[in-house]
Amino acid sequence: MEKLLEILETIQPDVDYDTCTTLVTDNYLDSLAILSLVAELEEEFDIEIPTVEIVPANFNSAQSIWKMVQRLEE
Repeated sequence: MEKLLEILETIQPDVDYDTCTTLVTDNYLDSLAILSLVAELEEEFDIEIPTVEIVPANFNSAQSIWKMVQRLEE
């Protein structure tokens, strides 16, 4: 989770990722940021994020992103 938070901070530093649950809904992460995040996550965690996983529910909070990463690592 620590590495995920570091990645998020480089993409959008002005967000409290510990409490924010509306990253996509409130446009903290736009489509370009999500594409960048997907690329970073795939490289860092050696996973492949299928297109069907790129939905707001998986990217609205750091916790939901982390759950997706853990699920895809299995």
